[in-house]
Amino acid sequence: MQAPPPPSSIDLPLAAPPPPVKAPTPRPPAPASLQPESPGVFFSAAAAAAPLGTSHRRIAIAVDLSDESAIAVRWAVANYLRPGDAVILLHVRPTSVLYGADWGAVDVSLPNPSNAASAEYDDDEAAAARRMEDDYDAFTASKADDFARPLKDAGIPYKIHIVRDHDMKERLCLEVERLSLSAVIMGSKGFGAARRTSKGRLGSVSDYCVHHCVCPVVVVRFPDDGSAEAGEAGGLSAAVGAEDVLHPVPEEETEYHDAAEEHKGN
Repeated sequence: MQAPPPPSSIDLPLAAPPPPVKAPTPRPPAPASLQPESPGVFFSAAAAAAPLGTSHRRIAIAVDLSDESAIAVRWAVANYLRPGDAVILLHVRPTSVLYGADWGAVDVSLPNPSNAASAEYDDDEAAAARRMEDDYDAFTASKADDFARPLKDAGIPYKIHIVRDHDMKERLCLEVERLSLSAVIMGSKGFGAARRTSKGRLGSVSDYCVHHCVCPVVVVRFPDDGSAEAGEAGGLSAAVGAEDVLHPVPEEETEYHDAAEEHKGN
């Protein structure tokens, strides 16, 4: 009997090897982000890279043409500013020199039309307005230099920043935010015609800035006229009238009760 032929072998195609899996590329570590300590406070790159203890504050001192502004500058130099601070003397100039301007004892009245020497000058109202604007600008620059003298003497870097707007309090807050200031210092009164009219209360501008500025606002009290001899250091005590003096309240004798005796009585 003949044996059956062996089964023929079938060559199957080899499966293609799977493609090599690439190892994931390691991502670079994310840079550490500096979170602000409070809303509205941001740090520059230089401040973030600086070692601790180094000050990079930008402090604004809001000034007008009043004595309160001069006292605010001197107070800031003596009590608030520290090495490394940069100061900006911020002044909002009214769009019209006749609106809200406080020129102090300087005579800025227009020439008398009855004066023959000034008749030609009065004929051109535009020239008179320009002349008054120039005089006001010169006076403002002179006052700003006077305010900056304590900063010069203390070696504190500063610059004078003057803007024009009809709304002083709102423009102050806008400039404070635009300049990314760390704090603003201002007098309690003086920004406008009515000053020291309400005892112990803030003026309209300082009160508005306290509630609307994005940075801390330091308000410097000005001593009352009746107690000016008390000096700048007595601003707070001078602002308190005789009727506002607080008298100590007599303390009542403290009675002690024994809890055990009360429990027995029950």
